[in-house]
Amino acid sequence: MGTGNPRAGTPATVTGNVIRDSSMGLATQLIDPIVRLNDSVWRRNSVRLALVEMLRLRNARAVNCVFCKAARYDVARQDGLTEDKVAQIDDGFADSALSEPEKLVLGFADVYLRGPGHFDPQLIARLREHFSAEQICHMAVALATFNASSKCAVSLGGMPEFVPVMEVTLPPPVEAPA
Repeated sequence: MGTGNPRAGTPATVTGNVIRDSSMGLATQLIDPIVRLNDSVWRRNSVRLALVEMLRLRNARAVNCVFCKAARYDVARQDGLTEDKVAQIDDGFADSALSEPEKLVLGFADVYLRGPGHFDPQLIARLREHFSAEQICHMAVALATFNASSKCAVSLGGMPEFVPVMEVTLPPPVEAPA
């Protein structure tokens, strides 16, 4: 994919919100619920934010979203996610120095992204040792949100060939319309 124009264009107004400012922002009647869902994934999740970021980054690799692979949420870094850990979010993560919960999160992401109806019972048992049912559900919703947004971004185009690693600050909380 080149650095050409996005297939759908971008909004005329720049807001500073990476979702609103992308081509997705042209879906004016849909963008507010999408932004609120993303905000909820980060602010109302029962899973450590470093693990949520690992889910997002594993999804970014699967979808090959250049921007998503380069972005690092500040709240995940504050929760202990380092570039050393990010470097281990590759296909050899099972043999890496990552912790058991981190490996389980990545294993969960892989099954979710590749064949969500076919979870290995051993993986489920190991997940349940480390995560509550609520946390497993939150991981699935986070992955669904990240996967939908990144697939949409990739399909709408306009991404550069390369984006350097950058920190993304979680924007102020999004309030629901009255």
